[in-house]
Amino acid sequence: MTTDSTPKWGPVAGPAIPSKPPFALKIQRIPGLCTPFHLNMNLQTILRHPGSRLVWCIIGAAIALSIALCLIGSLGSPFILASLGGSTVFLFGLTRAPATQPRALFGGHLGTAAIGIACFQMFGTQTWVYVLAQVLALCYMLGCRVTHPPAGANPIIMISMHAGWATLLNPVLLGVGALALTAVAWSRMYPGLVRYPLGVLAPSPATLLWGGWNDGVGESDPPGESGRNSR
Repeated sequence: MTTDSTPKWGPVAGPAIPSKPPFALKIQRIPGLCTPFHLNMNLQTILRHPGSRLVWCIIGAAIALSIALCLIGSLGSPFILASLGGSTVFLFGLTRAPATQPRALFGGHLGTAAIGIACFQMFGTQTWVYVLAQVLALCYMLGCRVTHPPAGANPIIMISMHAGWATLLNPVLLGVGALALTAVAWSRMYPGLVRYPLGVLAPSPATLLWGGWNDGVGESDPPGESGRNSR
């Protein structure tokens, strides 16, 4: 007795029938075939590429700075050239950094600008006044944990501008606010991009390890791990 070893498909026994027609099998082997799935995968690959993310950061920074400059309307102000430019780098290049969050961004800019204005109003523009204002600004930012590096230039800028208290509104608050609002909107338009702000009241620095001290941190810790291990 012989048995037919030919595989059968379907409910009725009969000649072997492939589950898919030959032309479908051939189509699957065509290299570079674009399907919705492949297009989606290609788009995700493009969006995750560092070059695409860099372009997105650049465009966002350009738009934010342009809006701020239009609102302020004072292209000759040294505040714009120094502080706003530096804050733009943090907002769109270092979005996750503690120094970029609103507490440090607004607190740093407004506080250090106020210190510079007060020193000018009380003491004038002598060299020691610049030094005093800068030292006070450093104490303020570290003590209140609102350190925002671009804001460190504000005391010197305010004194050199002979700024009055109205400067706190324009260009300080107006310019910084325009940058921050643009960053809030821009960070929500790109898939996978962290949404700014990460924490409105996040302190900067994140720890009390000011300067170069590493109390309680092992000497073998790699760069970037000291702050994490000291919390």
